[in-house]
Amino acid sequence: METTAALRLADERKTDLIEISPDAKPPVCRLMDFGKFKYDREKGEREHGKKQKEVGLKGIRIGFKTGTHDLEMRARQTEKFLAGGDKVRIQMKLAGREKAHGPLALKKFEEFLRMITANITLESPPKRTPQGVIAVITKK
Repeated sequence: METTAALRLADERKTDLIEISPDAKPPVCRLMDFGKFKYDREKGEREHGKKQKEVGLKGIRIGFKTGTHDLEMRARQTEKFLAGGDKVRIQMKLAGREKAHGPLALKKFEEFLRMITANITLESPPKRTPQGVIAVITKK
């Protein structure tokens, strides 16, 4: 149908001419109320959004002087977060004179990463910051 004829028909029926598929040959249009069309589209997008799982960022903090047992407990907690589909930011806070022992802190941090038995990917590798060491990991 010609565009002018379709517009005339939409005007007679007191509806709107809405282009549904502009890429088709010829383009597909529909006669309907634009408000209803917009509402239905937004409702579909809301329903689609409910089905998507949002990946969260969980945080784990460890200390420079944290004991082995406590680190193992944190490693198990990290594995639970990864199993839930979340990313995990691991942060080692350094206080006072601990900041002067950067290489030791990185060594202890990498030791903690080896305690995690799940297959992990380093999204951002261990990085030294003024406050300590930070890394973000995800499950493979």
